[in-house]
Amino acid sequence: MQAKNYESGDRNMKIAISSGKGGTGKTFVSTNIAATLANSGERVSYLDCDVEEPNGHLFLKPEIKKEEDVEILSPMGVDEEKCIHCGKCAEACNYNAIAVVKDKVLFFPELCHACGACKIVCPVDAIVEKKRKIGIIRHGKSGDIDVHYALLETAEGGMAPRLVRKVKECAGGGINIYDSSPGTACPVVETVKDADLCVLVTDPTPFGVNDLQLAVNMCREINQEPVVLVNRAEYRNSELKEYLRNANLEVVGEIPDDRKIAKVYSVGDIVVEGLPEYRKLFRTIAEEMKKKAKEKRVVGKVVRTEFPSGGITKLETTTFEKKPLELVIISGKGGTGKTSVAACFAALAENKVISDCDVDAADLHLILEPEVRERGAFSGSKLAEIDEAKCTGCGKCIKECRFSAVGEVEGGKCRINQVSCEGCGVCYLVCEDEAVKLSDAINGEWFISKTRFGPMTHARLLPAEENSGRLVTLVRMKAVEESNRVNANKVIIDGSPGTGCPVIASLTGADYALVVTEPTVSGIHDMKRVLDVARHFGIKAGIVVNKSDLNDEMTEEIRKFAEQSMVEFIGTIPYDEKVTEAQIEKLSVVEYGNSPAARSTREIWEKMKHHEEIK
Repeated sequence: MQAKNYESGDRNMKIAISSGKGGTGKTFVSTNIAATLANSGERVSYLDCDVEEPNGHLFLKPEIKKEEDVEILSPMGVDEEKCIHCGKCAEACNYNAIAVVKDKVLFFPELCHACGACKIVCPVDAIVEKKRKIGIIRHGKSGDIDVHYALLETAEGGMAPRLVRKVKECAGGGINIYDSSPGTACPVVETVKDADLCVLVTDPTPFGVNDLQLAVNMCREINQEPVVLVNRAEYRNSELKEYLRNANLEVVGEIPDDRKIAKVYSVGDIVVEGLPEYRKLFRTIAEEMKKKAKEKRVVGKVVRTEFPSGGITKLETTTFEKKPLELVIISGKGGTGKTSVAACFAALAENKVISDCDVDAADLHLILEPEVRERGAFSGSKLAEIDEAKCTGCGKCIKECRFSAVGEVEGGKCRINQVSCEGCGVCYLVCEDEAVKLSDAINGEWFISKTRFGPMTHARLLPAEENSGRLVTLVRMKAVEESNRVNANKVIIDGSPGTGCPVIASLTGADYALVVTEPTVSGIHDMKRVLDVARHFGIKAGIVVNKSDLNDEMTEEIRKFAEQSMVEFIGTIPYDEKVTEAQIEKLSVVEYGNSPAARSTREIWEKMKHHEEIK
């Protein structure tokens, strides 16, 4: 691939810090790098682009100077006096956010991307658009650091990229630190696509290495050559180092696996302030980041997926003979141990189907080693392209695109930026020259597999693709089909982290949600956010605290919160190195022996299997 020019100087430098999965220490790195740069006399802005679960403010503790609502123009209904119920709005909507049933038009706000297609095609101008609040942005100051962060409204997952865009508009002079959401989907792409440098934080665990590979592919797909920072750098094998070498990735630093760091982080303090011995290390890493952000580097090879023949699967409404009970295991933030708990439940439960719905950064297959029985390519969106030979440069597509995905190129022709395009089809609808072509985009691949614990449905989203919510829904539907086929009475779902589209798709219609959290200020903050989502959809939920002995006071705070909020406190799991050892051996911890974590997880499952919602 071509070389990318990163020469920007320090006057307006943008460094994005991301990760393939949550829990690697992305926010820990972002906040400590911001503090280190500010202490060195740099002008620094910290922009938290993880709008689903922003955590940086919990550590930087800014004094908030200003708060503003972020609103967009969105269809909210129809003028019944004008509407002729022709159904053209529903036909034009590529997100299935509108349905016309007899003489009634139904809107589904959680699915709507506010693209304006319905407004454009309505022959009688019956679509009523109003301002819709998608989140808030807070602006503050933490010492010499300018802090900007946003909070996405509950159940507004599809609006995350737009809110990220608004946060990035707050970038100022000096060095801007973008704290990205984890994963590889559209909010991450929106964060890192125009950065001078993307730093991927990983750890040397099987999950960390797997998800790093996905994140590297995502970056390279959008013409970003990332660098890597290794956190908790205790190498139990050579897997990470071999991957870094084979993928020709540069490492900007290593942070040791130190329990003192975890302790400081758990209470919401900045490590370079609480542990002075780490100041030199972070200064070295910060200087290396600045150096790399100015370099020209060649973008490496993307490892592309080959899809099987046999057509493309789209998400369609299906009726089932019977619906199994669905237990979804979720977490407000990544890295809390959600997948480890799901793997244990898969080992302990009887008469079940397993479903990995964390399609952005799936890890459950690393433990269950599925043998693929059936697979297919998945399309959940449209790919729009402009034929420049037909384009007259009228600019209607540029004017009507609400995602700023269409621009003018040399010669006055229009071209679509595929990184920004959300496949709404508005450009196709307004083009009078028939220059726009719409086709089905291949967004990922789904699988039905055999495991040592029974059938499993899972999927993988392609690098930098969107519509992970639809892919999650398809994976769940395949699980229900499998449960009918094998006469299973329950589905164990490993859900997505965060509060966005994939989480909503993981939760909707489930019988019970088990939230796995950890006793840290960020764990508690994100737990509360995801419980709000479960409550919004009427899903009963319980709480499990993983690594509970990391901070006994925080664990007790979670227990009290559960009691006050009338949320079930299911149990605790202690910190146990046997969990990582089991992962390396491709086993759940309950298969690996009778360690403290294994015993606690068995007790939690005994409680869950007799629970009225899933027994």
